[in-house]
Amino acid sequence: MSLHRVFVEPWQSHATHYWPICAMAMFVTVACALLGNYLVLRRISLVGDAISHSVLPGIAIAFIMTGSRTGTPMFIGALVAGVAATVFIELLHSRSRLKQDAAIGITFSTMFAIGVILISIHGAHTDLDLDCVLFGKMDFLSLKEPVFLGLPGVTITMGVIASCVGILVILFYKELLVSCFDSALAASIGINPKLVHYLLMSVLSVVVVGAFTSVGAILVIAMLILPAATSCLLSERLWVMMLLSLLHAFISSLAGVHLAVALQVPTAPACVVAGMAIFVIVWIASPRQGLISLWLRARTPRPEGSVEA
Repeated sequence: MSLHRVFVEPWQSHATHYWPICAMAMFVTVACALLGNYLVLRRISLVGDAISHSVLPGIAIAFIMTGSRTGTPMFIGALVAGVAATVFIELLHSRSRLKQDAAIGITFSTMFAIGVILISIHGAHTDLDLDCVLFGKMDFLSLKEPVFLGLPGVTITMGVIASCVGILVILFYKELLVSCFDSALAASIGINPKLVHYLLMSVLSVVVVGAFTSVGAILVIAMLILPAATSCLLSERLWVMMLLSLLHAFISSLAGVHLAVALQVPTAPACVVAGMAIFVIVWIASPRQGLISLWLRARTPRPEGSVEA
């Protein structure tokens, strides 16, 4: 394997091909990383998984109703399905004895199955490709007509979504922080934690819908969890976690592009593998919560008479 072929040639000779792919990977991972911090801290990471699977029937119904495979009907249908999945999960959890994980499992598996059936029936004679919905088509972005700075429209859209997510996180940082850690305190100071939750899930639905065309419904959950899980091992302060998750997003997307070039594999799963590699490195070497640090503390003899905190 030539280092020049992997790291230099893609940008020297094929920049017009790899630039839209790399930009899309960064936009998706950044948007997912910002929201993923709240999902991980609130222990509802699987909600992202549920929404990413639940958009499938929305796509199918939008195609059946309009007969169009253009972006706007698909986007609206997927967004409605994602929000509906969030509401249904909350109804099952709050109006029954089911725990949230059971409500999530019931919702996403049922909606995903409905989507598969609808696409199998109504998409059999079209190029409404189930594999593209599941696994993404990031590597074909360079074939689309460039709109701005050499980027196609779908990449520009994802960039706008990522920018809006960043702006919303900055504007509502206090509300999200308080409702994330203490819903009772949030209610006492005039913040409606349920409203914050539904708005967060709605923004998450927009991100998932914007991302599934590139990374696919199955892989988007990794983009939501890995950066946040990695930053959790390095810091307990939310703003630091945000910055670290953004750094993870940039590195994993860029490394994923080069890993895809090296192995001649699709870019989306390569980005996830790169992100997982970063997580494993941090998990092993984290100064406070890494395996090496925990092993050294366990082997360090405590002074006689000391009490563990």
